[in-house]
Parts: sequence; structure tokens; C-alpha cells
Amino acid sequence: MKEQKEIALNIVKTLRKAGFEALWAGGCVRDLLMRKEPHDIDIATSAHPETIERIFPKTIPVGKQFGVILVEEEGGMFEVATFRTEGEYRDGRRPESVTFANPERDALRRDFTVNALFYDPIEKKIMDFVDGERDVWAKVIRAVGSPYARFEEDKLRILRAVRFAANLDFTIEPETWRAVRELAHKIHQVSQERLREELMKIFTRPNAGKGLLLLDESGLLQEILPEISAMKGVEQSPEYHPEGDVFIHTKLLLDKLEKPDPVLAFSALLHDVGKPRAVTRDERGVHFYEHEKIGAVMSQEMLRRLRFSNKEIDEVSACVANHMKFAHVREMREGKLKRFMASPTFSTEMELHRIDCLSSHGKLDNYHFLQKKISEIPEEDLKPKPLVSGHDLIKIGFKSGPEMGKILTALYDAQLEGTITTYDEALEWAKKNKNKSDSH
Repeated sequence: MKEQKEIALNIVKTLRKAGFEALWAGGCVRDLLMRKEPHDIDIATSAHPETIERIFPKTIPVGKQFGVILVEEEGGMFEVATFRTEGEYRDGRRPESVTFANPERDALRRDFTVNALFYDPIEKKIMDFVDGERDVWAKVIRAVGSPYARFEEDKLRILRAVRFAANLDFTIEPETWRAVRELAHKIHQVSQERLREELMKIFTRPNAGKGLLLLDESGLLQEILPEISAMKGVEQSPEYHPEGDVFIHTKLLLDKLEKPDPVLAFSALLHDVGKPRAVTRDERGVHFYEHEKIGAVMSQEMLRRLRFSNKEIDEVSACVANHMKFAHVREMREGKLKRFMASPTFSTEMELHRIDCLSSHGKLDNYHFLQKKISEIPEEDLKPKPLVSGHDLIKIGFKSGPEMGKILTALYDAQLEGTITTYDEALEWAKKNKNKSDSH
């Protein structure tokens, strides 16, 4: 398959050949200036949507009423949009109308100067109507025109300012920053789904720790994730957490993320979210008994609020619930340890444990212990098929319920430890333990 740039260049050539102006637009131009490989290459053109559909054989009218068409070329999808200006925003998200225009007027309706650049891939030159190139080199996020006007048009831009500053490691220009802070309370006009997508980009891309600080300093954290804001000032034991309070500890974890998936990123963000509710103090110091259980429930509530998938909610809450178990791995019996290591989220939990340690006391003894165990135990020994099932136990007189569940767990542990190796041994063990249970 051809490279993305080559295909995007061919789209521009096709539009030019048909008599229309066409340029690369937006974030891809910023990325090229910064010598980064762009995620996507968007094309802006003077051709109207119906014309774009006529020129290219495979198109999807994703936002045709706003002049946006997806063009499929050689297996890749490219957004091709008509140069436009926008009418009034009444819903804080979309314009009531659009008017097709030229590149300069199109640039003036965009959110930030660094996203309002155009590039001619044939002549190899930048077209800049808003001093965006200057802001790229100065590493500054600046709204196009009045930041208050831009943010009132689409309230998500308030959060996007923070996201771009974090992802790109830029600063936010003072007037734009002032508008972010003053309008932060209006972020509630944005749907939870759109908030989730921006938060995902903050915490799964570079400089997630900086993103957390900017969310806090802007006032957005208190509005969107008050449970995380509550971690500020919650002191911890200096013996285990010389780095400071729960919020600082969490920020340090986020700093250590390396290209995380959403489950790891949000597990890092939420692993200690239960501490503010669990904190107790006595003559021996500060304690957070069962904060992991409280945090797992809170994680489910928060991620459900942000419309995460059920799978992501289950996996993040499992990581939060299990993160304290790593302190006891060397004391676990073989069967229990194998069951722990066979968890579907274990590899994510391992990485969470590693960065948790590095962000506090720095000791990785249990991490290295588990790495050694992983190398020693074959996959088939870690997750063998159980020798008996609940159906087998019902045949010998068990009734469905908690007691049978305990017997099945104990049997599986014995199987993992190698003390029970056959179906007959498992049934015999179950019968003996049923008799003991019946006699009490």
C-alpha cells in the first residue's frame, strides 16, 4: 500500500486536475512543521461536496451539510472538506449554517492558530493567515481571534486547548488561558462521549502528567473529574510515599506511561481514587484500608458516566481492585498465585504495579519475582482446563450456590499446585469435603 502522504498528494492532484483549489489542512500541517509523522492528513478544497462525490468513486457523506466528505483511496480514509465559514452556534457544538468560502476565511473559523495552517504539497509551501507557523515555533496554543468567541461556539474547545498543550508540550497563550479558566464551568454543555474522547487523548498520548496538571489548574478537573481533584492534599505515609500526596503520586504515574492503551492509562489515573474516602489516622500514622475496593466501585461509576464500553469498565475496575495484591505475591500459595497471574488483565496490572512502585518507594522486588515466575511457568500450566465442573459436582450431590463455588475454587487451586492431578482424585476430594461441610 502507498504511504499516506502519497495518497493524500494524489487526492490534491485529482482535485487540481478537475479545476479546483486543494490543500492539506489543519493538524497535519502543524505536525509536518514539527517534523512529526501526521496521524491523519485532511484536505481542504474549493470543490463543493456534490462535486467531491462525483470526482471520487468511493465516498461517505459524514458531514455533507457542513461540507465534509470522507474519501476512500487505496484502502485509506481521508477527510475532504470544502473551504467554509460558519454561521451562529446555538447548541454550543455545531454551526446553524455554513457558507462555502476561500482558504483565508476558512482559516479564521478554526479553533487554534496551530491548527489553522494550509500546505500546498505540490509547490511545497505553507499558507498561513493567522500566524500559526510562528506559534508552532514558539510552542504556543492560541485561539484564532477572540478565545471567548471560539469557546462559546463549541465548548469542547475549552478542553481541547488543554489537550493540545499537553500532547504537544506547548504553553497556552495568556488570553486563551484566561478564557479557558473563566469558561471551564461551561464544559457541562458538552456530551460525556465527546469529553471521553478528549480525556482519552490527554491520558494515552505523551505528557499525560502535564495534562493532569493543566486540567487541575484550569478548573476543568473539578468540573469533569471531581473524584480526581479530591486527591489533592491527601497526605500519605512518607515511608512508602516520599513523593507527596495522592494527586502528586498519580501525576508521577501518568508521567511514566509509555504509549498506553486506554485501560492502562485510566487504571493509572484511577488506581488510588478511593484513598480520599478511605483515609483514617491513628497513632501509627495514616491508613487507606480497602481503598482499592472503594476505588474499583468509584472507577465503575466514573467510567460509566463517561460512557466507556462495558469491557473497558470491567478491565479498569479489575486493575484498580487488584493493584494492592502485588504486595503479597511472595506469600501466596502456588495455586492462588497462578490464578492471580492467569487473570485476563494481569499484563496490564503488572505494568501498573511497575510504574506505581517507581512513582513511590522505588522497590521492584515483587515485580522481578513475578517476571521470574512468568518465565518459569508454561502457559498451559497457568491456565489449565479445570478437572471438574459444577455439573460434575451436582452429579455427586452438591447443590448450586456459594458452597459449591468455594469447593470449585479450592479444587482448581489444588490442581494448579499439582496436589490433585486427575478427575477421580478431584471427585474424591470433593466428596470428602462435602461430608465435612454436611457434618457441621
